[in-house]
Amino acid sequence: MKTLEQLTISGQSVLPLIEGGKGIAVSNGQSAGAWAASGAVGTFSGVYGDYYDETGKLIPLIFRGKTRRERSIELTNHAIKAAISQAKIAYDLSGGAGRIHMNVLWGISSVEYFLQEVLRNTKNLIHGVVCGAGLPFRLSEIASQHKVFYYPIVSSARAFNLLWKRSYINFREWLGGVVYEDPWKAGGHNGISNNENCDLPENPYQRVVAIRQMMRECGLYDIPIIMAGGVWFLRDWENWINNREIGPIAFQFGTRPLLTVESPISDSWKQKLSELTPDEIKPNHFSPTGFHSLAVVNNFIKELQDRSLRQVYYSLTPTEERKMAFVINKIKNKAIYLTDEDNQKAHCWIKTGFNKTMVTPDATLIFVTQEKYNEIRETQINCTGCLAYCRFSNWSEKKELAEDKIPDPRSYCIRRTLYDIAHGGDIQENLMFSGKLAYLFAQDPFYKNGFIPTVEELINRILTGD
Repeated sequence: MKTLEQLTISGQSVLPLIEGGKGIAVSNGQSAGAWAASGAVGTFSGVYGDYYDETGKLIPLIFRGKTRRERSIELTNHAIKAAISQAKIAYDLSGGAGRIHMNVLWGISSVEYFLQEVLRNTKNLIHGVVCGAGLPFRLSEIASQHKVFYYPIVSSARAFNLLWKRSYINFREWLGGVVYEDPWKAGGHNGISNNENCDLPENPYQRVVAIRQMMRECGLYDIPIIMAGGVWFLRDWENWINNREIGPIAFQFGTRPLLTVESPISDSWKQKLSELTPDEIKPNHFSPTGFHSLAVVNNFIKELQDRSLRQVYYSLTPTEERKMAFVINKIKNKAIYLTDEDNQKAHCWIKTGFNKTMVTPDATLIFVTQEKYNEIRETQINCTGCLAYCRFSNWSEKKELAEDKIPDPRSYCIRRTLYDIAHGGDIQENLMFSGKLAYLFAQDPFYKNGFIPTVEELINRILTGD
């Protein structure tokens, strides 16, 4: 195994090992501080984390706003306080070693205001901002204003080229690195484009070389690329180290830090990780963000899969193909028209208890139980505006983006389920994001007999190649 040399990241020489950010309190100040203290890069999530006041007391968010917009403002203000508190926790635990990064999704509500306020109040505590889930054009300008390094997350050379030409070329001094996130192996949301097949993964080496070639054309010879998604055993990436084609390289670990002493996830979640099989980790397209994502196939995902299977196309008026009248939810004069085959399916679903219908933006109808119907409608109504645009609730920061659109009942409230699982909620009934290689917890001898390492022990293990 080649020796992994230190690399300058966010202005300091550190181990080129980076903790991947995981939203809603999963990557927090405790875990990030431990990574930094070990001489690496710790990353806490700025996405709606836990807020601790100056006495160390957890301050829960209690919504008082009557409208979505009022609740969205409350959520953003609480998130700002939470990120500031997590940055302080991380920095204090680091003892000044390593680097502290904050991970942010560009698709959250009021993201630019959030970044400005957090960075203004965390001078010298946060050294870098990592950002994905969209094309964060203004990330470079905001980070540069506060003299903080910025790290865009991309999945192709084309995406970086767009960012560079439109914005980053003007703020090159604070570009700390480019995160290549493998869209087929990274946990959580990923950037599979419409031209790519989520079932046909491409070789990351060629995609990273293409990014490096693009960066060299921009004069970015010494800026590191951070490989994220599918990184487990460092020995599998040995030919990437000191590789002229790739140039300076660091490795991000998103999944392995979940199973550490410092990881804040529940014991039941940690136990499930140690038992996963490859077949339990699959891509899906249910997220209200519109992005594909990778998650454990548990009851939560299975219900979403079944919900979409109980789906038929309809017409508002009879056509040659769709001429069977079907009354929606027993409302008089609310008939739509289905094919004969779909009409038969619909009546079978109704007989088995799925007797409520909900329309989708794609001119289809789904069939759910009364209980699920009530849950979906209540959740949509009580939306807290966590995203810039949410296809589940049809909330939008910019009202015009939501005009004439129909909420999509095939999706879910992402903030609610991620908050629940991060705070001890049922791991079967909530969304459990996972990297593609999480099944290796059950196979890797390092975790034999239920062993859970500290962050320091994990980093020492990674450095051996295993």
